[in-house]
Amino acid sequence: MPKWLCGSVALWLCGSARRDSRLSAGGAAAPHFTVFKCYLCFEFTGIHCQQIHMSTPKETSKDADLSHVEADSTLTHVNASGEARMVDVGDKGDTRRTAVACSRISMSLDAANAIRTNSTSKGDCLQVARIAAIQASKQTSNLIPLCHMLLIDSVEVQHKWLSVDELEWRITVKSTGSTGVEMEALTAATVAALTVYDMCKAIDRTMTISNVMLLSKTGGIRGDYHRKE
Repeated sequence: MPKWLCGSVALWLCGSARRDSRLSAGGAAAPHFTVFKCYLCFEFTGIHCQQIHMSTPKETSKDADLSHVEADSTLTHVNASGEARMVDVGDKGDTRRTAVACSRISMSLDAANAIRTNSTSKGDCLQVARIAAIQASKQTSNLIPLCHMLLIDSVEVQHKWLSVDELEWRITVKSTGSTGVEMEALTAATVAALTVYDMCKAIDRTMTISNVMLLSKTGGIRGDYHRKE
């Protein structure tokens, strides 16, 4: 399907889901149907509509863990007409922002050994991936359409072997400004894993990238977030 059509359908789904969420307060909309629309939006764009939270009675019980749900349930990148927009952050004060994200890549033993012994045909895999992650964090606004261009204070790139054939990247991005650096950290973590794939694809084309996720973020009016591991 053409990208422009995917975008149009996704925006319609987001707007429709928002209308359903309003109607559901009066019992006029089916919660599961709204969630299905959000799922379709993810299928078209790869973006979770996590701000639209349609709960079943079981999910809203006093024992439910809602610590991961932000207080503001508005889709900030969509206006009242359902059109994509860039958020105006001009009136927000500068605060210290941090974000930590990770990614994992699993591979064959041959590929893992080549990385460990620095014997890949393209050179030092880990160092190239480290530089790629830093570079990617600075290019996020060129890759994600509605991200703001930021002045990044620092990028810390760490890697760890979780097993003999699975490598984890953990990226910490810091900035002082009016918007967060979650996307910069996520982009850097993704590109680090992609770079490992590129460096080792001659050895193993079955490598699998997984567990790309935000681990924590601090700063801003929405408060801090820490994923429960």
